[in-house]
Amino acid sequence: MGINDKQHSYGIGSRMMYGMAEFYNGGAFVIINTFFAVFLTKALGMPAALAGTIPLVGKIWDAITDPIMGNVTDRTRSRFGPKRFYILLGGIVSAITFILMWLTIPSKSMVALYIFYLFMYCLFSTGFTILMVPYNGLLPDMIDDYSMRAKFSNVRMIWSTLGSAVCGLVPTFLIRDNLDTASYLRCALIFGFLFLVTSMVTFFGTWEKHKEPVKSSIKDSFPQAISVFKNRSFRLFLGLYLFGQCGMDFVSGMAVYYVDDVLNGYSNGYFTYLMGVLLVSQLVGMVIFGPVMSRTSKKFTILVGAPIRLVGTLGLLFFSHEGASILPILCMTGLIGLGNAATLTSIFAIMADMADVDELITSIHRPGTVSGMATFVRKVSSGMSAAIIGFLLTAVGYDETIANVGGRQAASTQRGIALIYIIVPAILITCLIIVGYIFPMTGKEFAIIKKEVERRKGLDDSVASQEEIRVCEKVTGISYDKLWDKANSGSRS
Repeated sequence: MGINDKQHSYGIGSRMMYGMAEFYNGGAFVIINTFFAVFLTKALGMPAALAGTIPLVGKIWDAITDPIMGNVTDRTRSRFGPKRFYILLGGIVSAITFILMWLTIPSKSMVALYIFYLFMYCLFSTGFTILMVPYNGLLPDMIDDYSMRAKFSNVRMIWSTLGSAVCGLVPTFLIRDNLDTASYLRCALIFGFLFLVTSMVTFFGTWEKHKEPVKSSIKDSFPQAISVFKNRSFRLFLGLYLFGQCGMDFVSGMAVYYVDDVLNGYSNGYFTYLMGVLLVSQLVGMVIFGPVMSRTSKKFTILVGAPIRLVGTLGLLFFSHEGASILPILCMTGLIGLGNAATLTSIFAIMADMADVDELITSIHRPGTVSGMATFVRKVSSGMSAAIIGFLLTAVGYDETIANVGGRQAASTQRGIALIYIIVPAILITCLIIVGYIFPMTGKEFAIIKKEVERRKGLDDSVASQEEIRVCEKVTGISYDKLWDKANSGSRS
């Protein structure tokens, strides 16, 4: 489909094809968060604190590439549509770079290993940027309606959960021995191919409404990216994104350590059971909370789902020790997955609305720039989570030498791992509840924002009421008379 304004189907088929690229986003990070640190520490013998810095250092590179990619996306003209063009290109690049991360080099030098895997991680992160920045900015250029965006986002999150389920479960069968380096590469080859296929389906199954490219230079990328933070709703959205995603990053990043070192059940298949229950419950939650979100608001489902996650997380405190029955642990994990479905669906649906608020502030339609910063924050959250996990494991006495030979960690270390797995996510979920309560926009406020944008474009000759002015100021965080000003965009051209 080309970039035109003809009628498109909003049915389940279109939603499915739009959402399929999320299989990569949802799945790749499950594999990375679950197995990359394990690959480095257990299979290669790298110190946990050192391994944890690789994703974090990679975020310095993201601080350069993500704003530039957002700017480039908004400036591009293509017969496919600029975002779809980069989804095509990024789908190929990201699949290749994902595989490269799991190569093994014939070196025992820890310095050489660190440099190699840091470089490979940065390559992967670049491929992820090329694909996900335009993908995150695509929906605002496909659909205007608040409720329909929610329906498309819900199907996208179902694909995310399917990606998480497949990428959380299948590797446990492929990586039976977490000391075997070849099994990690076999896993990467299989999933690199799946990520490529799903991204291509999204390219062929989506569309973009015609719009003129934004006229700005590459040098404007960074001030424009920073200007996104003038948007109060976007700042609060980032809080939702960070607290919601980091909480699950800790669950997936610590899961192998929790099952192997605390429960001593990796060889008994406990990890497969844990991930299976977590991801199936997420999928069930998507089916339940998608319609709820469409009938209520994206904010409402966050305030319902986050407390469910918190109860499930804190419930693990009573069962996290060697010899504990796996059944109550799986029940608590099911609650975590159910609550995460509600929060995850809502957060990604809210992301699509941020470009409209930004347009009211700047007078410029720039979903690429907005999604570029959102993608950057997501990768920062993942990198920070990996680094903090590495430092906390070191702090509780995790011994990579013992791990490399398949030995048991000290009892105090086992207790420390259990607390990391439970307490850190619980703190983050509590923060998510607080920010969710403060977040200022539901469907009612979104309709007012869209109407005000129409007024500013001269397409609506009505006069804003005092209530509408108040809503615009509350949502944007900017005085009504200072809205729709290109100077707010950070552009110097």
